[in-house]
Amino acid sequence: MIVAASLLAVLVSCRQEPLPSVVDVPGSARTKVVNLGDEWDMSSFLVKFATRPSEAELKELQFEGVLSVEPLFNSFPGKEDLERQFGLDRWFVVNLEEDTELDEAVYRAAELAQVAVVEYNVLATKASDCKVYPASEPASEPATRATASGKFNDPMLPNQWHYYNQGNKAFSVNVARGADINVNDVWNNLICGDPDIIVAVVDEGVKYDHPDLADNMWVNKGEIPGNGVDDDKNGYVDDVYGYNFNTNGPISWNVGYYDDRGQWRGDSGHGTHCAGTIAAVNNNNKGVSGVAGGSGAQDGCKIMSCQIFSGNSGGSAKTVSNAIKYAADMGASIISCSFGYSTAFSSDDAYKRAVGSAEIDAIHYFEKSRNNPVLDGNIAIFAAGNEEHNYAHYPGAFYDIISVSAFGPDFLPAYFTNYGPGCNISAPGGEYYHGVGEKSMVLSTLPKELYKEDYGYMQGTSMACPHVSGVVALALSYAKQLKRTFSRDEFKRMILASVTDIDQRIGSVPTGEKPLIGYKSLSMAPYYHQMGTGAIDAWRLMMHIEGLPTLTAQTGRQQWIDLSPAFGTASVSLTYLKVEVPATAVSSMGLQKVTPTNTDKYPAVVDENGYAYVQFGRLYVQPTQIGSGKISITAVGGGDHVGGGSNPPGGMELTQQVSLIAREADGGNGTGGWL
Repeated sequence: MIVAASLLAVLVSCRQEPLPSVVDVPGSARTKVVNLGDEWDMSSFLVKFATRPSEAELKELQFEGVLSVEPLFNSFPGKEDLERQFGLDRWFVVNLEEDTELDEAVYRAAELAQVAVVEYNVLATKASDCKVYPASEPASEPATRATASGKFNDPMLPNQWHYYNQGNKAFSVNVARGADINVNDVWNNLICGDPDIIVAVVDEGVKYDHPDLADNMWVNKGEIPGNGVDDDKNGYVDDVYGYNFNTNGPISWNVGYYDDRGQWRGDSGHGTHCAGTIAAVNNNNKGVSGVAGGSGAQDGCKIMSCQIFSGNSGGSAKTVSNAIKYAADMGASIISCSFGYSTAFSSDDAYKRAVGSAEIDAIHYFEKSRNNPVLDGNIAIFAAGNEEHNYAHYPGAFYDIISVSAFGPDFLPAYFTNYGPGCNISAPGGEYYHGVGEKSMVLSTLPKELYKEDYGYMQGTSMACPHVSGVVALALSYAKQLKRTFSRDEFKRMILASVTDIDQRIGSVPTGEKPLIGYKSLSMAPYYHQMGTGAIDAWRLMMHIEGLPTLTAQTGRQQWIDLSPAFGTASVSLTYLKVEVPATAVSSMGLQKVTPTNTDKYPAVVDENGYAYVQFGRLYVQPTQIGSGKISITAVGGGDHVGGGSNPPGGMELTQQVSLIAREADGGNGTGGWL
């Protein structure tokens, strides 16, 4: 989340001043040390042994200046083999006495023969400058509220353009229809969530009693709230809705202080905002909607709060690694991580050598854990970062982790987003400079204690990341409903293939310069082919799960669509018997009636209500608005009629369902007006 400092808003400091650079570790021990980063905890560091250490080997670490040595990770019953596979049993935290020199302790530890890695306890930063624009919930009575979509009555949903964008200029003077995640028809016709699918928000604490989040919070049923006892023996006391790994205590969301200039230094609501995008409760006549928030029938996906930032501190390698392992052990299928490291790295190996050894071990442990019936593992999703860099920031840039870049309501890259290598996919992140104030940003939940409102606007790849996390939660819900199973790697490929092309939109900007109101113009050339595979499309991912081919039409004109994705390259020569367009597809895409010509010479098969026909082996439609739906088409395979009975030999009847998505034309010449 990021907004330029000149904007008037509530300001929260999310970073401390950088600490001095560390000195090099001398001699051969230097190769063992992970020692880069902008800032780190001065009172501890992490050590990984080459093999499981003996008591004597651990005792060698307890040299002068060391307060204690303790395991980095809690072992979870039944997962000891997996912990050993990723070396989690070999990681330890070395806590230092107050006056101990950190660098000296680090290279003294590195000189021990049995030590394989020594890692500075590096601090991460939120993908955020923590600016917030609070928003009031409409005061109108439920009876007077227009239903925002075909399914939900949440009064602020019409302001969440990032879910369903019909081109309302209230969100941008340059708004683009379809600059969204295309989730509306998924909600209306397919799935709204599943409480068995848990998303861990690794971030600031989530306000678990928020009126629009409480019903979708994950609850640890093995823990008795507030009794000060680790009831379920998992190593954490009172971890009812998750755990605060920063303070080793209950989840918090309003810790901080006012500095001598009257500015708040502490929690910003960042975690609560991300959680609301993923799974705010839908159709409850309150506030906003969440991507996987259910239908109002207690069927939303669940949010687990894995808190790594608290007040004005946190996000260390220790807390991040522990939070991710906790998510794996307590049942999360997805981790949504809107944080990273601002230091640039030249490769995955460089990152692992710099700040990511314990963290990457924990992420791979999480991905290998299986917490749902759909996959043989779990999915990690990270924000790409907000520094306008032409590469993603780690950990998201790591080769097997999904990293999310951001676009605005104009369906163009946001001015702040990172892009290029390591950025896998794009999603709505909001963007202030569209001439309409904060409404071009992302609307979600906030802690009322901080802003006197339960809702508000933020922007950044921090906000793009939970959109993808929510869509993936919906997808796991839908696959579970259909009893479909996939490998984790196969599912990742499906996510990255389930996109709307953003490059045509980028290339359609007439001058190649994206105008921003009150901010510099932004050249689009660097972003072409650099926003990952495209913009996440919820409907398309559900169709991948079903195994249906997806066809794409443009709004505003009658057109023919190639049927070869459904019937093969011989589709133009098949005999077609029937085409059926359900009312849901007609309504969603605003399909107009279409009439074939020259039918005496070229036979056509027409939908009974006239909303589509097949002629010349092609599908003809005329959508007037963005939307999605399914169409059934029946053909003959192996002849010009169906065989059987007293008929001459004929073919086999073949019915295929196809998915049709209607999107806005690119506005250029199809290859990009200025390219």
